[in-house]
Amino acid sequence: MKTSKGFEQCYNVQIAVDGDSRLIVANVVNNCASDAGQLIPVIEAAMENTGLPANQVLADAGYRKEEDLAVLEAAGIDAYIALGREGKDAPEPGEQNEATQRMREKLRTEEGRERYRQRKHVAEPPFGWLKSILGFRGFSLRGLSKVTAELNLVALALNLRRMKGMTSA
Repeated sequence: MKTSKGFEQCYNVQIAVDGDSRLIVANVVNNCASDAGQLIPVIEAAMENTGLPANQVLADAGYRKEEDLAVLEAAGIDAYIALGREGKDAPEPGEQNEATQRMREKLRTEEGRERYRQRKHVAEPPFGWLKSILGFRGFSLRGLSKVTAELNLVALALNLRRMKGMTSA
């Protein structure tokens, strides 16, 4: 991936988090710098891992992609995907981007804004826990299959730690 230091061997991690338990139910690793186009694979992984349908999806603007929004609508998944950076107006979607236009209207409602706000409390904390509690700040291995295996172990460790805390509360 291109970084501020030039090109480096890097990986992009996507996770799916259960909104109630806050457990990581799926993770996907790739070597694509952009999150666009990565939402559907992680949702599919979550549904495969849990055996349950995805009822609601919350995602930041990095996942905004017209085709993915249309796939989510067709699947009947109640999605709330930001169209721009928080606090800034997103550019007006073109007429050909019908799913994006519908998402924009959905996010402009009070209910849409309230539901999207939940993303910060669901999707972001596991990344902080991985870094702060487990001390996981980078991969030790190289290659997609090895990095995926390493992330699976780290996510499992985090989930076990979270589950232990749930039972003692």
